[in-house]
Amino acid sequence: MNCTNQQNSNDGSKARAGFAAAGALAAGARAGRVLGANDRVRVAVCGIRSRGFDHIQAYAHLKNVEIAALCDVDQNETTRRLADIEKIGLAKPATFVDVRKLLEDKSIDAVSIATPNHWHTLIAIWACQAGKDVYVEKPCSHNLWEGRQLVRAAEKYQRIVQHGTQSRSARAMIEGVRRLHEGLIGDVYLARGMCFKWRDTIGHAPVEPVPPGVNYDLWTGPAPLKPFTRNRFHYNWHWIWDTGNGDLGNQGIHQVDVARWGLGLKFPNRISATGGHFMFEDDQQTPNTLNCAFEYELADGKRRMLEFEVRHWITNHEAEVGTPALGTPAPPPRPANAPDELGPASGSRDTIGNIFYGSKGYLASGDEDADMFRAWLGEDQEPGPTERAGGDHFANFIDCVRSRKREDLNAPIEEGHISCALVHLANASYRLGRTLAFDPEKQEVIDDVEANRLLRDGERGYRAPFVVPEKV
Repeated sequence: MNCTNQQNSNDGSKARAGFAAAGALAAGARAGRVLGANDRVRVAVCGIRSRGFDHIQAYAHLKNVEIAALCDVDQNETTRRLADIEKIGLAKPATFVDVRKLLEDKSIDAVSIATPNHWHTLIAIWACQAGKDVYVEKPCSHNLWEGRQLVRAAEKYQRIVQHGTQSRSARAMIEGVRRLHEGLIGDVYLARGMCFKWRDTIGHAPVEPVPPGVNYDLWTGPAPLKPFTRNRFHYNWHWIWDTGNGDLGNQGIHQVDVARWGLGLKFPNRISATGGHFMFEDDQQTPNTLNCAFEYELADGKRRMLEFEVRHWITNHEAEVGTPALGTPAPPPRPANAPDELGPASGSRDTIGNIFYGSKGYLASGDEDADMFRAWLGEDQEPGPTERAGGDHFANFIDCVRSRKREDLNAPIEEGHISCALVHLANASYRLGRTLAFDPEKQEVIDDVEANRLLRDGERGYRAPFVVPEKV
């Protein structure tokens, strides 16, 4: 064993030794501080390399919010973010490597989680137990059972838990969904979500020593501890089943959530998904091309469909999604005599958004940052209502932290869990190669022990002491 691995092993032993003490302290802090309307909310950001820096910047612009702490297992990232925070002009926050030590700080009001997916639920549950409110990035869970446990923890400890599906705070999307529910396009029978995002090959990465400054034992956390490679680490963990959920759970969860929101439905009854990892020969385990179908059987005897598609390379746009007409920034101006451009040259290469089909027309929306919808009505597809208006998902969370009104959350964890469940069910269908029949009340697959085991991470399991608790 090289020195780097020995250091990680020692760090892991220290973390395990402190686990019981941290848990006891958390149990004693469950009540949390009572905040007034003008009190400063002290936020800790966990996972600060990429999306976590978006969290930092978002909180930095909110009134009476202090970024009180940063937590990351990579000291290199911590050093970089401290420099960024100094440039922004904010006070230097406390820093932590182990989130359990962070949770001992009773002055922290809220934890904002932007770690890899396999850590989301565990940190969120620990934070709830420690009396902290939680903003947890999508997907809130690595498997379906974890999501159920997080919902239970939020309820038991009466915590404010916001899911990071920010389309739910966009005023245009709120209005678009309201119009769908009021019958703008008639009887909505189908919602289509698209994640056509250009993803190049990740290649093959050799085993190598853990980089200096990285606590790889803590990074791995609940997942099996495997030899370090670059393709199991920063960002590419999305494409490894132990830590990620593929692009369906990375980008696609935003559009799955909007599709389900627009339909006004919860858990599906039947799920099927087929696809594969096409074109590239590399370390990616998750599919880069996937077609998913979710069937809903309603109480009135009617049926609804939600379909979702992931594509990873060259593709077309649909219903203006991915073009300047639906929220994507326009490309640079072209000479007056230049021919019209089609495909990627007309705007973004990516096609990320939703289309809703009804008896009187259809409505399309862009990605979670486009904050826009357009509708086309009648057999002649005449242009209908359109709107562009953003929102502030982090501000909504902080407002609810102060008010304690969980009902005012735009993306409460209960809704986040249901949308993430669709991701997990589709991935399970793909991995098992069969259609799944689902019981929405029991939240389990009917007569399929193998599927239910997979939806509880039975294939991977949990590595002690980083175990999502049976009883929260």
